[in-house]
Amino acid sequence: MSELDLNSPSGYLVLLRNRQFLALWLAQILAQLVDKVVLILLIALAVADGGEDLNTRESSIMIAMTLPAIFLGSIAGIFVDWHPKRAVLILCNFLRAACLFAIPLAPRSFPVLLLITFIISTFTNVFAPAEQSAIALVVPKSDLLPANALFTITEVGSLIVGFAIGAPILALTLGLLPQATAFSREVLLGSLYLISGLLLLALPKDEIIHPKKVGSGIWSDLRDAFQYVRHNHLIGGAMIQLTLLYAVLGAMQKLSINLAEVVTGNREEFGSFVASVGVGLAISALLLGKFGKKFAHRPLPLLGFMGMSFGLLLYAFVTDLWLAWAIGAFIGINGGLIVVPMRTAIQEHTPENMRGKVFGLLNNGENIAASLPLALVAVSLDFLTGIFAAQGGGNQKIGFQIVLVVFSLIVFALGSWAWRRTKKALEVVL
Repeated sequence: MSELDLNSPSGYLVLLRNRQFLALWLAQILAQLVDKVVLILLIALAVADGGEDLNTRESSIMIAMTLPAIFLGSIAGIFVDWHPKRAVLILCNFLRAACLFAIPLAPRSFPVLLLITFIISTFTNVFAPAEQSAIALVVPKSDLLPANALFTITEVGSLIVGFAIGAPILALTLGLLPQATAFSREVLLGSLYLISGLLLLALPKDEIIHPKKVGSGIWSDLRDAFQYVRHNHLIGGAMIQLTLLYAVLGAMQKLSINLAEVVTGNREEFGSFVASVGVGLAISALLLGKFGKKFAHRPLPLLGFMGMSFGLLLYAFVTDLWLAWAIGAFIGINGGLIVVPMRTAIQEHTPENMRGKVFGLLNNGENIAASLPLALVAVSLDFLTGIFAAQGGGNQKIGFQIVLVVFSLIVFALGSWAWRRTKKALEVVL
């Protein structure tokens, strides 16, 4: 098995000269931007008729978008391994486009909109492991790190840019085509999915698909995937670290709301703190992809968990807006030290016929990890701030600080344990 190389001698320039990688990357940028705008559109359609249950409708759309990732992520990975990645990626984009084109023709019913939302999300969660697996098909091992860095940058960038430009784009579409209110936005977004699918026609057609074993099926393959991850400590350790990272990022959505209240006095301004973490992730991925050679054989994920833990600790005592943004970027930079090397390790050391299953499990774990800590942090904050608020004098801030300090220590402890597990496996491989 080849040595885990956390650097790239060629960097971004050679990657961008790779026409197949360039097509995959451009398709990713377009599809992920559309994903965010589609969510905004679906929420807008859900509340278009008004009523007293707007919050319930908004939450229901978000839940319908999330459920496939939690329940179908692993199964999607198995499906990806059974079929050529090129065909899966193209079909998912075309089917998502068809769902959007169908909205104006479907009955104007909230349950129907929920069903369409669920179906779109299902195709999105099949697309994700296929996309991650396809990187290793079009990029040599020496270029995997900068390739993952670019994908991480655009993943984070689409999260920031997509939600920022989504509403203006939809409003502009309605303004340009006021006679087509009933379908203009759906046609625009569906067409962008089609373009993303057409870009993927450049991917290789000659992928070797390993035949299914006699008697194999979804559940047997799922069991095999669990067994593989369980016994391969390198892959398992990398997945644990990525899952922990997404747990931290998920919890920070709630923590940012409370931080905004402490720093600005307005909970609704939490988006800037989430964005600062995203900016840090993008910066870290960019630097790792370009200068990875200088960081070879360094315990980057361990440094990442230590840095994130320290940043969370600083959050407990910050009151200045600019300093809070800087700390958010610092947390994001350290998160990049985890996500880029560990995704690269999984792609490099996972056999081709297992990549879809592994990335399906990873997608499953990341989505659950992003949701569960968010709920635990919310309950802890409500409990502790309630206790200290009863004492008066603004003591509720102490509850927020306690949660951050404890969370920081947990991140440090679990991150250190996960890295030690991965490091032992690396020593065996190398």
